[in-house]
Amino acid sequence: MFEHLLRENIRNLIPYSSARSEFKGVAEVLLDANENPFDHDFSRYPDPMQKDLKAAIGKLRDVDPSKIFLSNGSDGIIEMIVRTFCEPNKDSISYFTPGFSMYKVAAQLNAAETNVFELDDDFKLDEKAFTANFKDNDKIVFITSPNNPTGNSYSVDQVKYIAKNFKGLVVLDEAYVDFSNVPSGLTILDEYPNLIVMQTFSKAFGAAGIRLGMAFMCQELVGYLNKVKMPYNISRSTQQEAMKILGDPQRIKSEIALILSERKRMEVELSNLNQVIKIYPSDTNFLLTKFQDSAMVYKFLIGKGIILRDISKVKGCEQCLRITVGTKAENNRLLNSLKEID
Repeated sequence: MFEHLLRENIRNLIPYSSARSEFKGVAEVLLDANENPFDHDFSRYPDPMQKDLKAAIGKLRDVDPSKIFLSNGSDGIIEMIVRTFCEPNKDSISYFTPGFSMYKVAAQLNAAETNVFELDDDFKLDEKAFTANFKDNDKIVFITSPNNPTGNSYSVDQVKYIAKNFKGLVVLDEAYVDFSNVPSGLTILDEYPNLIVMQTFSKAFGAAGIRLGMAFMCQELVGYLNKVKMPYNISRSTQQEAMKILGDPQRIKSEIALILSERKRMEVELSNLNQVIKIYPSDTNFLLTKFQDSAMVYKFLIGKGIILRDISKVKGCEQCLRITVGTKAENNRLLNSLKEID
């Protein structure tokens, strides 16, 4: 169905195949991969297809494991999708701004063109205008929802419209979906074969350090990415840690609830500061905040040992800083420091 979208060299690629990925069944003696045979924690290569981990993720997200692709963080998935489908110096990707800057980086790394659509002043997305902006050489459209750095979400109906009216692949980046009340694109995954939904272990799951990104898509697209990925792309330690995290869903739920509670408190406290002009609505674990003088605030907080993300150079986000919701103690330290300025 989507073979015509592949780069020609990828279409003709014969991927590396390990004996372990070819083998079906239960192996008792492993003499195929030139490993050290002694029983150390990491003497053996990891499962190249992450079968147990995909089964656990599939159970959590109610998705068939055969429709799951894993890589080294969502940024690794973004780059791999562009590399697999965009012919250098010929094809283009489309995305909107303000938005996640990694799409542009992935395009530049792979010599793909970029087609950028500007959101309105409230960061709302007009899906019809967005779709009308697509170019003939667009292969991939990226939608970030909830959006980074703006914090707002877009509806499933908007994603449906775009997926229905685009001839290429629609990638829905849902890194912050666990903090939002807007339904996930996973609810329509089976309806739109050209839809890829990305999620991550880095935010709500509290595991940015293990670098694990998830992508959900039809089996055909999984097959193409498996063709391109490195043989053992997810380390054994990462797979083990991810399984441990998935084994404690109550911890994840509890931390999400605490973050949402702190986000609400921070919104109230920040709005009472004279230096703050506006706090944008957020479905994430951060607050995009507009200040009277963001450069002064940013520099002052660095002097206090507090680092925020300066978004002020992004068009539409002038004088804005992005504030991640931390622990109660961290948030109090920030608020007390800002009160010194006020």
